[in-house]
Amino acid sequence: MSGTETSPPSLSHRVPDLGAMVLLLAVARHGSLGRAARDVGISQPAASGRIRSMERQLGVALLDRSPRGSRLTDAGALVTDWARRVVEAAEAFDAGAQALRDRRDSRLRVAASMTIAEYLLPGWLIALRAERPGTAVSLLAGNSAAVALRLLAGEADLGFVEGLSIPEGLDGTVIAHDRLVVVVAPSHPWARRDQLTPGELAGTPLILREHGSGTRQVLDAALAVHGGLARPLLELSSTTAVKGAAESGAGPCVLSELALGEELSARRLVKVRVAGVRLRRQLRAVWPAGHRPTGPARDLLALTAGATHEP
Repeated sequence: MSGTETSPPSLSHRVPDLGAMVLLLAVARHGSLGRAARDVGISQPAASGRIRSMERQLGVALLDRSPRGSRLTDAGALVTDWARRVVEAAEAFDAGAQALRDRRDSRLRVAASMTIAEYLLPGWLIALRAERPGTAVSLLAGNSAAVALRLLAGEADLGFVEGLSIPEGLDGTVIAHDRLVVVVAPSHPWARRDQLTPGELAGTPLILREHGSGTRQVLDAALAVHGGLARPLLELSSTTAVKGAAESGAGPCVLSELALGEELSARRLVKVRVAGVRLRRQLRAVWPAGHRPTGPARDLLALTAGATHEP
């Protein structure tokens, strides 16, 4: 095999475009340029000009024109036969491409971090169902690191994460903003505090989400300059489990404010202010780099517009 690359063959400038071939086939069917023009949805002068342009391009006469109509020349009959094969191939190509789109549009695989999966995605998926009732949606919930891995492995079409930045190998866009808050059971000593210092928060064993979660990433980064997080009191893999442990009085936890509406309203948990620590974060939609979402994934992404949560 030669080391020199060969350029792919290019079509001659004399090959007519597909629309001109379709028009020629219509003339052959109807025996009239006017009826052929109506068939393809253009005016008769435009059709006549297009056929003449095609004749100039090919260098042969295609039609004998007379007051009684238009008749194919011998060369025109040959060109029409060739054009029919090209148009049939193009129709088969178009049908195949449509089948691929239909298969793509028949399902949507979404991977989302826990907070987004539980508190934002349900509303978006209900709206998507109204727009695309024929699309079957599967949702895989996990931490932000797991979402990135699923996308990179081709196991999901669109992902949603909560971390500090877009994971490597992915592109994305910010869809919402969120804030992490410190909460404790009403019986906990912190419930009677006006505020905590960053050092107190960093030095206290907390009930935390696991490494790889967006919540943990943001908290680690925010407290790094204050000595870093103490060894966790408990390390749990779901928001619900973290809330349950905090409600039982086991200790303080830090979670998304999105996840705490019911518990704070019912005072099963109490919010504790921390001075001098920024615990805001961006929520993102993500997808494999260079592959902008299409079909139902594109539509779901559009539904997230205006979803910003500003505590």
